[in-house]
Amino acid sequence: MKIAVDAMGGDFGPEKIISGAIDFARETRIGVVLVGKEDAVRAELDKHAAGDLPVTVHPASEVIDMHESPSKASRSKQDASIVVAMRLVAQGAVDAVVSAGNSGAVMTSALRYLGRIHGVYRPAIATVLPTQSGHCMIADVGANADCKPEYLLQFGVMAKVAAQTILGIPDPGVGLLSIGEEKGKGNHLTKRAHQLFADSTEFRFIGNVEGRDIPRGKADVVVCDGFVGNAILKTMEGTAEVMGRMIKMEIKSSLPAFLGYLFMRPALKRFRKRVDYAEYGGAPLLGVNGICIICHGKSTPKAIKNALKVAELCVEKRVNEEIAREIRIVSPHGGPASPSSFPNPAPAPAAGRARR
Repeated sequence: MKIAVDAMGGDFGPEKIISGAIDFARETRIGVVLVGKEDAVRAELDKHAAGDLPVTVHPASEVIDMHESPSKASRSKQDASIVVAMRLVAQGAVDAVVSAGNSGAVMTSALRYLGRIHGVYRPAIATVLPTQSGHCMIADVGANADCKPEYLLQFGVMAKVAAQTILGIPDPGVGLLSIGEEKGKGNHLTKRAHQLFADSTEFRFIGNVEGRDIPRGKADVVVCDGFVGNAILKTMEGTAEVMGRMIKMEIKSSLPAFLGYLFMRPALKRFRKRVDYAEYGGAPLLGVNGICIICHGKSTPKAIKNALKVAELCVEKRVNEEIAREIRIVSPHGGPASPSSFPNPAPAPAAGRARR
């Protein structure tokens, strides 16, 4: 197995990306191909004792920045690190790709060079979120701002397979995100999707779930469109960040508070580990014909290492083959029997930086 890593992606350049890739190669002895500006990558690689590790460098002279238009940049920058890495997957030179770069460019490049699994209408970004009972997987979190009900049904099928593989849940309960538990609640999209979900035999549908049900762990898989999913993801990230700052402020506010913290420190460390996105590292882009993992732009070496482990798991468990098999069942003709009357979505990703 070989996994390509976009060494130039992310907010911190190649330093943390390469460090995490080295840690992964050292632990697993799986081949890693670092794609990026050769001089910069080799200079960073020289800082690590990686002489006996299965790590190679594949040159790419350009970088797609976070602020660039994903579609335009992936077309005009044919030697960009993420584009080159995606071509390596398409050519069969590597088995998967991991990137912490512009997620819109990752998706655009994946669609251009890998294409979709036969029968898949739209790919979806699926991420793992912490809950009080463990973790849940939510899809989509940024690939599709507007959706048809049939798209949501496929998101549920693909995310179910990913939850079985990544979270190890044999029969995940799938919930449809709405504004009420009753099947008649929601907008036009969720009402029509609810009927499709209820009729499906491809997963265990538990009904509508509300936003508060996500951290409570009511569902193992939560399905929504990419606009809503990305808003949820960013809200939870911001809440966790602010809560951490507020806790630190309270700890420093008085001596009794600081002494209490000393007693609670082991419990707080365990809590931090449970809610740390770095534990899973990256979000699979489901539905494209290749294993593609999207990481947070601020990924640490630990997050990159764990994202590579997710890629390894998806390759070993043949996630795409399982998705293709189940999509053939739910959409045997590669499309709905009668086209949905819901407005056609724009093909562009919902966010150029819908990370993790």
